[in-house]
Amino acid sequence: MTIRYGLIGAGMMGQEHIRNLALIEGASIAALAEPDAAMRRDSLALAGGGARAFTDHRELLSADLCDAYVIATPNDTHHDVMLDVLATGKPILCEKPLATTSFDCREILRRADDRAAPVWVAMEYRYMAPVQRLLAELAAGTAGPPRMISIREHRFPFLPKVGDWNRFNRRTGGTLVEKCCHFWDLMRLAMQDDPVRVYASGAMDVNHVDEVYDGQAPDIIDNAYVIVDFASGTRGMLDLCMFAEGSAWQEVISVTGPRARVDACVPGPARFAPGGVQRPSQVVISDRTTKAEQIEQVEEDPRILGAGDHHGSTYHQHRRFFDLVRTGRGTPEVTLRDGLWSVRVGEAAELSARTGAAIDLREGL
Repeated sequence: MTIRYGLIGAGMMGQEHIRNLALIEGASIAALAEPDAAMRRDSLALAGGGARAFTDHRELLSADLCDAYVIATPNDTHHDVMLDVLATGKPILCEKPLATTSFDCREILRRADDRAAPVWVAMEYRYMAPVQRLLAELAAGTAGPPRMISIREHRFPFLPKVGDWNRFNRRTGGTLVEKCCHFWDLMRLAMQDDPVRVYASGAMDVNHVDEVYDGQAPDIIDNAYVIVDFASGTRGMLDLCMFAEGSAWQEVISVTGPRARVDACVPGPARFAPGGVQRPSQVVISDRTTKAEQIEQVEEDPRILGAGDHHGSTYHQHRRFFDLVRTGRGTPEVTLRDGLWSVRVGEAAELSARTGAAIDLREGL
């Protein structure tokens, strides 16, 4: 059975979706919608020439050529595009963030409430091989009940995108929504709990400070510390720096409990690695009783690594979404509620960074 995909948004991330779907037998790109002529041309070539191209997603939907849809448009368009695609009754994989505000996320949830076809929010970081290993160790009780989670991302600046949309808070939701929604999702998943309080300190200190687009200066945060308190009393911390592409690890995710600490160490993309060769990721288990440290390299198929910049996670996510669509059994692993929560925390962190106040999520933000 071939699943015919409709791709809405065929820019940088949309093309990563095309490359990863090409690795799945039985998946094909039947149509794509992209207003930018150059991106549309490149994506058609990447899809192998069998796809129909549209400039507007509504034309694509009206053609009814597809069994499932992938939304990879700029963040500020997700809300309106999602409402249109929800009306098709077809399965949807929507790129993160679900929308740029929690208000818009809630409207999407309301509109999808009685929908039979699945909607999956694309939180790729869950599916990185080292993160999957970390989650397996937590499930096995290696650390004991998790009490703290620390995530450090020291990486490269935001890359240029069509229309420079990712330089402005009004279009992205802010860096702590656009980039960091992944990390709020991982925190909730690892801690198995919901946040209640967020405090952030951050600013735009290095990147984009000399840039101007149509007379407007960028306003996105390029570094921050964020503290997240959870309902059970556990806590998380994010250490974000987006002018540190020389770091040994791009992400280090550490979960600590009374028995051990478990670290997932993820390298940056090959394009930023010395010699263009991506180092293997690692999982490190530090046992509290024995004081022993167990280090395991986590290998990934080079074909999968080469299909994108997210350490193979886009492929593994698509593999699971494809199986869900093909079999018609099961439910999305990343739900609309998960998508809402990741935006809520990021939105609170952005507000906290601007005001200096801790934001209580129990007060309805």
